[in-house]
Amino acid sequence: MDTVPGAWYGRRVNAVGAPAPGEKKTRTALALLGSASALVPALVMWGFTVDDALIPLRYAHHLAIGAGYRFNAQGPSTDGVTPLLWAPLLAVVSGAKDGDLLAALVRTKIVGVVAWTAAGAALGLALARRSATDRRGIVHSAVALVLLALAFPVGAWAASGMETGVATALATLAAIELDRPRRSAILAGLAACLRPELVVWALALAGGAAVGAARSSTSASPGARAWTGVRVVAASAALATGPFAICAVIRLAAFGRAAPLALLAKPSDLSHGLAYAGAATIVSLTPILAFAPLALRRAPWHAKTIAAAAVAHVLVVVGVGGDWMPYARLVVPVAPSLVLVYVECAKVARPLASLSRAAVVGVVGVIVAANAAPAGRHVHEDRKELVEKARPLLSSSRVVAALDVGWVGAATNATIVDLAGLTDPAIAGLPGGHTSKAVDVAMLLDRDVDTLVVYSQPRAVERRLVSSELFEARFERAAVVPLGAKGAFYEIFRRRPSRAGEERRR
Repeated sequence: MDTVPGAWYGRRVNAVGAPAPGEKKTRTALALLGSASALVPALVMWGFTVDDALIPLRYAHHLAIGAGYRFNAQGPSTDGVTPLLWAPLLAVVSGAKDGDLLAALVRTKIVGVVAWTAAGAALGLALARRSATDRRGIVHSAVALVLLALAFPVGAWAASGMETGVATALATLAAIELDRPRRSAILAGLAACLRPELVVWALALAGGAAVGAARSSTSASPGARAWTGVRVVAASAALATGPFAICAVIRLAAFGRAAPLALLAKPSDLSHGLAYAGAATIVSLTPILAFAPLALRRAPWHAKTIAAAAVAHVLVVVGVGGDWMPYARLVVPVAPSLVLVYVECAKVARPLASLSRAAVVGVVGVIVAANAAPAGRHVHEDRKELVEKARPLLSSSRVVAALDVGWVGAATNATIVDLAGLTDPAIAGLPGGHTSKAVDVAMLLDRDVDTLVVYSQPRAVERRLVSSELFEARFERAAVVPLGAKGAFYEIFRRRPSRAGEERRR
């Protein structure tokens, strides 16, 4: 029976619209494999999180109880969450209103895993439709999804409680929908709304989709096709950048700057960005898997668009100086879409070349996962125990200064002075990086800090504070709170009672 092509991801139907023979089983199998490639590593890495995951939940809690968009209930409204709409979303879906940020974190982790698992199923289905009954394409699709499961950073960030899992799902769906330029642009724009560094990627993806759609237009005349192309490209560009632009305008109106506060708190470093991008492209695996420049020249425009957008994104990551969080966070959202590039390139490349590259990626994936994944699997439980042990020790504190404000904010309702400046514009503007801001003891005293929390391996700003003579005169160590099973801990320093205060108590 004759067949006609459907969307670029290849659904082939017979003349009466029914799936071609054998396609239904293939679609079901690859959809299940896609969902498993997303869900299994996310469950394996369920125990992973980062301290910053608790910061937006504190904002969400204050929004939910009517205190406003602020990190400290009694403090000013500050731009401490890079994805501007993430905290308002969490105020609705995480149950943060009751103030139990650890429980809210678990619910947020579930949101990320569910979103990414659904996108994984959609990715498998798209591969099945693209391959239809092409055995070679089906084999490469299955291989690619198995290798995606080895890319444990994708699963880790889906389960982290950060916005990355949802951004990854949106970015993957945007790549799948390239034949529907407006839908693809909307999805890419929403991904960039959650992760602002994705805006260039979103623009490149949407632009490529629009150009490809214009070229395949059935308009009667070249002039009509050109005009259609202009309209589609303009609309796609607006949709892809619109959410990012709206957030920038809101930030400018509310906080006086269009860029997230984190950009000020963490100055970019090109050398660190290069090292970060290089490592991230390796540990996320799919960039290596999709690297087939000769085959890409003969691949469909859809694959070229996804590859070009990914390259643009990596260059942006270099430019912003990378990230201080583990597991290639900034590259993860675009990594799954490169599976589509690999499969398309594999169809036009020599089978031995594609399978050899896949074998290398598999070996690298196993080695990286075996060495790097175990360290992240117990972070959530360690943080939970840390918060529970610290709560009674911080219960009498009024103003706490700390560098890791996420868990501290979950352990106390006290006002928190953020030594990294991620939630404090005054500190963010000080010289230094996010762990070396030029905060001195006098500043702590001016802000009435009565408690300082210091990590067992002090960062630059912590070392500077605790080594000061003024600090020794005004603060004393009050407690030590263990963290995990490897000997790490946090020290809690309390402000010494003043002589005037002692005399009043007498």
